Amino acid sequence: MVFDFDGTLAELVLDFDEMKRRVAWIAAEFLLPAPVPGPTPVLEWIDAMRAEIDGRCGHDAGVHFFFQAHAAVTAMELEAALVGRLFEGARPLLVRLRQAGTRVGVITRNCDAAVRQVFPDLDACCDAFLPRNSVRHVKPHPQHLLQALELLRCPPGDALMVGDHPMDVTTALRAGTRAAGVASGRVSMQTLAEAGAHLVAPDAPALFAHLFQT
Repeated sequence: MVFDFDGTLAELVLDFDEMKRRVAWIAAEFLLPAPVPGPTPVLEWIDAMRAEIDGRCGHDAGVHFFFQAHAAVTAMELEAALVGRLFEGARPLLVRLRQAGTRVGVITRNCDAAVRQVFPDLDACCDAFLPRNSVRHVKPHPQHLLQALELLRCPPGDALMVGDHPMDVTTALRAGTRAAGVASGRVSMQTLAEAGAHLVAPDAPALFAHLFQT
């Protein structure tokens, strides 16, 4: 059983539009006209702009931009973590799953320090935790989920990925696991179902209340 974090186990308080604006402001030092934020997720957008800056301004400029941009992202994550909190039923759910013999993982595009600010006893509630800074490829790349499943010693066909965003559903489908969508973030159950989720529910506790009854 693998969970996303923000929006799934904890309140989603990050402002991704503002994050992209800050990254665009940093990129404007190297790229003119200044980049305009679009639908591309911020981490992938940073990679794309780094490649463009490498080509236009040289490798050193690309590296400088990359580290500045990631520092801005991390700063926003840590700032959001100061006001973030776990959903009320998240911790008891993870504990119950582990007591029932289910190995539990958490994967996230967020950084380690921000997650631990919100969930300091995370290690006592799960068997594997892979934040952004622990993997080479972040979701929706399937390797993020597959790496967690290796740690859990669970084949993809026996696993369920639970998340609040179509990106989580895509990750699950690419990795060959079942996908469950929970509408506790900013995306509706209908949108999650349309993305290909096998199961949908208002939130993770409701999802497992249903599963425990069946």
